Amino acid sequence: MKRVHVVAAVIRRADGKVLIARRGATQHQGNLWEFPGGKLEAGETPRAGLARELAEELGIEVTSARPLIQVPHDYPDKQVLLDVWEVDGFNGEPHGAEGQPLEWVAPRALGEYEFPAANLAIVSAARLPASYLITPDNLPGPELLGGLRAAIAQGARLVQLRAPDLYDPQYRDLAVDAVGLCAAKAQLMLKGPLEWLGDFPSAGWHLTSAQLRKYAPNGRPFPADRWLAASCHNAEELELAERMGVDFVTLSPIQATQTHPDASPLGWEQAHALIAGFGKPVYLLGGLSPGDCDRAWSIGAQGVAGIRSFWPTPR
Repeated sequence: MKRVHVVAAVIRRADGKVLIARRGATQHQGNLWEFPGGKLEAGETPRAGLARELAEELGIEVTSARPLIQVPHDYPDKQVLLDVWEVDGFNGEPHGAEGQPLEWVAPRALGEYEFPAANLAIVSAARLPASYLITPDNLPGPELLGGLRAAIAQGARLVQLRAPDLYDPQYRDLAVDAVGLCAAKAQLMLKGPLEWLGDFPSAGWHLTSAQLRKYAPNGRPFPADRWLAASCHNAEELELAERMGVDFVTLSPIQATQTHPDASPLGWEQAHALIAGFGKPVYLLGGLSPGDCDRAWSIGAQGVAGIRSFWPTPR
């Protein structure tokens, strides 16, 4: 069965809200919400097809767009490849040119709408930022919290509290403070035993690769309304992450790093190949800086993650 190549758009206006459309009752997956787009025509590039579809469906002219995520999905009756682009510049006011209802939705509220199964990874990608900040090792608690406060003030929206040098009680105390700092400003991801899950209900959880291997056969450890991520380094771990139903992963190391000097780098080409069949948001990690974001987008990644080059410089 040939996979149907479909282009779709996460259209974001200046206030950050995202445009979604409701499918007609007689369409495939009728009455569900979706991201605007449609099938590519023969010989058409994804960027050209995106512009055509959005002009036909919404009456807008795309002026700025970049790749966001590719999602292969198999329905019982058809196979699709959703080629999704982030559109943050357009001329005209979107309207349902084909009679479809439209709605502008805050990213955090997208989970309240019912989408086709193939769109769920797009919902995650639309809600996640382009960078993932990981806290440095060996910082005294007050210095770490001060840096975290500064990073959030500078716009960090996704933060992992990584402190492998601390004993469990110290990490838990630090996590309580970090939860308070991030509240309503940034999504905090914690690391640690799954037995702690109930103690930090507002935090997401980032699994180590060892935890992923241990717990993946049991499935997702908590409902979909809470972020779940995992550290991956190869195709086997990406497969486990998909089986477990994680929302996003880090893939590392892309380049040599000070944190893991003995790890063999994947390189950009291998990272591209691994991302291609995954279908969930991927942050590239290892030897990268915020300036690598464009390159990461070009190979299908959500963005980049890092420690040193992402951490705010003390004034």
